Parts: sequence; structure tokens; C-alpha cells
Amino acid sequence: MTKNGEAEPTPVEAEYRRRVTNASPIPLGADPEHHVSADAFKAVFRGHPGGVALITADAGDGPVALTATSVASVNVDPPLLMFSVTTVSSATAVIVKSDTVVVHLLDVDDIPLAQRGATKGIDRFGDTDLWQRLPTGETVFTGARAWVRCRVINQMDASGSTVIAAEALQVAINRQVGEDSTPLAYVNREWHRLDDASRIDAGMTLPPSE
Repeated sequence: MTKNGEAEPTPVEAEYRRRVTNASPIPLGADPEHHVSADAFKAVFRGHPGGVALITADAGDGPVALTATSVASVNVDPPLLMFSVTTVSSATAVIVKSDTVVVHLLDVDDIPLAQRGATKGIDRFGDTDLWQRLPTGETVFTGARAWVRCRVINQMDASGSTVIAAEALQVAINRQVGEDSTPLAYVNREWHRLDDASRIDAGMTLPPSE
């Protein structure tokens, strides 16, 4: 225990305190009362890794797919997730009109799927061996680590992007993380694998979702 009754810092905490003591942030925005520039905002998030997902939807005129790093779990009871899509993607118009979507959660083995959903000007469903339709009509890339069939429950316009909340109706897991699956992350415009070499023993974990 320290003098003030706090627990002794872990080695990770001690190193962090050493590095950040008296550190001065580099301001990227000119005026705190005004919006930061697009470049400054991108720079902030360039070091914030995101999990990689492939989202598919079909509003009746054929399936679309896009790769997203914005997927996040929101609640477990009822099971809810959220993601955002931008008008830059040609798939967005279909996704926002769809009542259901399928969110594929990808691992390192699924990089070809992630690239397929992020590459412009290709037929993302041209290889019919990679996907099939569920009895409920949605398209699923069957080789993905896991997928979640969802019902869209809410949408919010956000300056050219759309934030979508969806309820999980069905899940399938093909590969379990830690056993035969290595998580995939995207950070600083590059793919990264999250394996034992990237694990940090910080002495604690985040609390479980409620």
C-alpha cells in the first residue's frame, strides 16, 4: 500500500505514470470553441484500433456488402449492436432501406472478405461459392468467423453518415477466439493480428457488459 492507502501500482501503471507525468498534449485544433479540422480528427482516430466486420443487406434489388470498423456491442439483454455507414459507400443506400442486416465479425483468416467489402468497383457477390441465402432471405458469407443476423430498430442521421442500431436475432460462430481464431484489427490504415504476442498482462480486465 502507498502512503495514502492506495494499492501499489502495477508495473504497467508505474511505467504509464512515468511517461505521462508533466506531458504536454499537442493541440491539433486551432480554437477549442470551434470544430477541429477533418485532418485533425482523422489523426486522433488513426491510433484507435477497430475490429473488422463485413455488413450485408438486401432491400429487394440484390445484396450489397461493405467493410466496417464501427461495429460495437450495446447491450446483452436485449442483445443490441450498432454501427455507422457513410454515403461514400454505394452500399449505404441499400443498408438504410433494409429491415434486416447480417454483421459478419471477421478474424485474420477473413482478410479476403474484409478486402472484398472495401474494394470499389468489384462484384462482391460474384463468387457464389462464398455466400448463401438464409431461409429468411439474408445473404451470409459462410466462411466468416462469426455472423449475427439483425433486425434494424433505429437509425440516426449524422451529417452524411447514418448510425444504425440493430437487435440480434440469430448468431453463428464458426471459429472460437483463442482456439482456432486470431482476432483482426484495423489501425493506422493497416491490418493487425491480436495474438499472444500482442497481449499485455496489465493485472486487470474491463468489467463485463451489463
